[in-house]
Amino acid sequence: MRVSVIGCGHLGIPHAAAMAELGHEVIGVDVDQAKVERLNSGQCPIYETGLPELLAAHTASGRLRFTTDIREAADFAELHFIGVGTPIDADGRSYDTGQVFGAIRQLAPHLTRPCTIVGKSTVTVGTTVQVTALAQRLAPAGTAVEVVWNPEFLREGHAVEDTLRPDRLIAGLTTLEAEKAIRAVYAPILDAGVPIFVTDPQTAELAKGAANTFLALKISYINAVGDMCQAAGGDISQIVDILGIDPRIGSGGMRPGIGYGGGCLPKDVRAFTASARQLGADRAATLLRAAEEINESRTDVAMGLIREALCGHPVENANITVWGAAFKPGTNDVRESPALALAHALQQAGGNVTVHDPQAMATAMTRNPELDYTDNLAESVDGTHLVVLATEWPEYQEADPHALVALAADPLLVDCRTTLDPEPWRAAGWSIHQLGRPGK
Repeated sequence: MRVSVIGCGHLGIPHAAAMAELGHEVIGVDVDQAKVERLNSGQCPIYETGLPELLAAHTASGRLRFTTDIREAADFAELHFIGVGTPIDADGRSYDTGQVFGAIRQLAPHLTRPCTIVGKSTVTVGTTVQVTALAQRLAPAGTAVEVVWNPEFLREGHAVEDTLRPDRLIAGLTTLEAEKAIRAVYAPILDAGVPIFVTDPQTAELAKGAANTFLALKISYINAVGDMCQAAGGDISQIVDILGIDPRIGSGGMRPGIGYGGGCLPKDVRAFTASARQLGADRAATLLRAAEEINESRTDVAMGLIREALCGHPVENANITVWGAAFKPGTNDVRESPALALAHALQQAGGNVTVHDPQAMATAMTRNPELDYTDNLAESVDGTHLVVLATEWPEYQEADPHALVALAADPLLVDCRTTLDPEPWRAAGWSIHQLGRPGK
């Protein structure tokens, strides 16, 4: 098929590259001319595991190209994915869908033949109905323009893998023609046995919010239990294993730490909470707000563990290394990054903070220029009084504690992601403290 992807960011670029990988001819559309030129040269402006290679391969083959001309995309494609951003609104609780409706207003007047618009962006329930009415009113093709809402369930850092081999597809639609289009564009994925849920638009819109919010609830729940372990001297890692063996629960997503961040979970929980209140589901809203409050407290919890690890020595004037800037491994996305929030709090407390990250240095410097950075892991430890692991990159799990211990002024490590095996670090002479686990 010939498809367009409108909006080339953390959602659109991986989706465009993946559609080309599936065999489609793809044109990506973005308003940023410099970004379009960079993409057409095969250079990726964001980091996602496997994405630079996929982008380079398919721009070179001619199967994937990018433009700023939405009329070109309208003339070219028979199916149009909308992957523009839906940031949190000025009220801090709901989605700003201005870019979605803006994309429709630009695209629809050029739709002169039957086609399908497929929304990927996360939106408030009821948006599909409004988008359909707008698109069919503005398009010369009128009601021959179908609209489907097909929310993504991508894990940042795994966006390529999750697009090509998702665990499920959801299509919110109202006509048989729209379903045929969705089944055609995703045919290789469906042929591989991936299940598809064909629903009404409202169900599809709610499903995305429900899924992300449940993940947030799970993270906040295990962090709350981790705080109890911290107070009682229990071991949260063992509790995760005990809970996770129950098939009704599962251990996935239950690693205690400094909370969730990024461009999806925080805003999705806020917006889903607001939707619950608007729908009159006040008890649901109370539950969701509690998860938010736990997540919002994680920096304070981590600061408490750091002060405890310092054994009365002040944070002020201490040389502190923060390992991690991205909100999670596998991406250079630092939006609402707990790691950077903690680094900033340590600096505000008077610490001399240096940040290291394998992929997110450039984006972190742009967002938090007040911090110091180094791209060398060994240099990040040289002369430090405290190392704080804030993003669970494999580079930190694979680091050699024996090689690093001699560089540190004080071999003190606080693992805020509960991700390291503490024994090798202790054997090398480090004092290691982890959230929800007894320190030694």
